[in-house]
Amino acid sequence: MKRAKAEVLREYGPFEGAPSIAGVTFDGARVWFAAGERIAALDPESGTLVGGIDIAAHAGTAYDGRHLFQIAGDVIQKIDPANGELLATIPAPGQGRDSGLTYAEGALFVGQYRDRCIHEIDPETGDIRRTIRSDRFVTGVSFVDSELWHATWEDEASEIRHIDQKDGTVLEALEMPAGLTISGLESDGAGRFFCGGGDSGKVRVVRRPDRD
Repeated sequence: MKRAKAEVLREYGPFEGAPSIAGVTFDGARVWFAAGERIAALDPESGTLVGGIDIAAHAGTAYDGRHLFQIAGDVIQKIDPANGELLATIPAPGQGRDSGLTYAEGALFVGQYRDRCIHEIDPETGDIRRTIRSDRFVTGVSFVDSELWHATWEDEASEIRHIDQKDGTVLEALEMPAGLTISGLESDGAGRFFCGGGDSGKVRVVRRPDRD
């Protein structure tokens, strides 16, 4: 396994009305993050909030190219980001114990914090297709360039881990600096991870390892 120190490139926040940040996703232009009773939209270039949707937002957030998906309690909500309309809900696999969320390859990947696993589920029904095990508490989840990554938060320490999709083997890990924990995770599809900072109220940018 490759292990390295995470390089924090930038911090945003804290933001008014968002004392804690959970899920994080990226739509190609805006970073969306879950802030309790609202999904806020952040311009990552200026660092300013540029909108939001007033809807329950308790854990992971994802984007499938058209819709936002947001964990709220024991359900996953499907939302139109253009107008904030709630289009559908499906059961969350952890029944309220869910953490991270990402969309890839026609599926949702849902982190289970204390259960130390990631479920791949059907985005229309919520049916579990398979389960990938971890040896650490799972928070944020991200899928980029066919690589599955997840964040950990345990004993007030966090890592960003690239894992084998078949058996959960850790292939590489980025260790966050002391005191910087991760609640949500998403890649911009290039060289950055956006990381929710939990009760710090911040969103942090971490460099993704080069693939030369």
